Amino acid sequence: MTVKLFDSLHAHIEKRIPITSEEFDRCKQFFAPRKVAKRQFLLQEGDVCKHFAFVNSGLLREYTVDEKGEEHIIQFAIRDWWISDLNSYLSGTPSTHNIDAIQDSEVLLLEKTARDKLLEAVPVMDRFFRLLLEANYVATHKRVNETLSASADQRYLTFVQEYPEIVEKVPQNQIASYLGITPQSLSRIRKELSQKDKTLP
Repeated sequence: MTVKLFDSLHAHIEKRIPITSEEFDRCKQFFAPRKVAKRQFLLQEGDVCKHFAFVNSGLLREYTVDEKGEEHIIQFAIRDWWISDLNSYLSGTPSTHNIDAIQDSEVLLLEKTARDKLLEAVPVMDRFFRLLLEANYVATHKRVNETLSASADQRYLTFVQEYPEIVEKVPQNQIASYLGITPQSLSRIRKELSQKDKTLP
């Protein structure tokens, strides 16, 4: 594993909790690096999600596929983010989600058993993962509220403001899927909004 991979994870953890160099050195052994090629799966529906993945570079997505074969994107994950089907990861039940790479990516994988051993070896990481789960809950709750109460225009504007890096990298049809609208509706929204504000993508 390269120093760069470790440095990215180290900086990410230090943003949230104080951790000594010795503690982080112990953390390293529990993470496994993997390169994920564009369109390659990290998780497929029906499999148990075995990894909590830290994204060191690239771009991944988590999504479901309905009975009509249509994709519904739940999450994008860029550099410095985590991605996993937490329900399957924590419960050990088969996943109803897929995770694949939109771009060639590098991730650090933390298996469930490795996570349990990590928490024993480095107790301060318990608070780190608790903070991650709390942030995930807040973000999920916020998204549900927006889906129920905000207009499609408002949801798109919020997405552009909060995730400008994703807007630049993700195909429009996938953004539409994430927002829960058709590509045609997104095209109309973008056209109307760009006429009002020339700075919008």
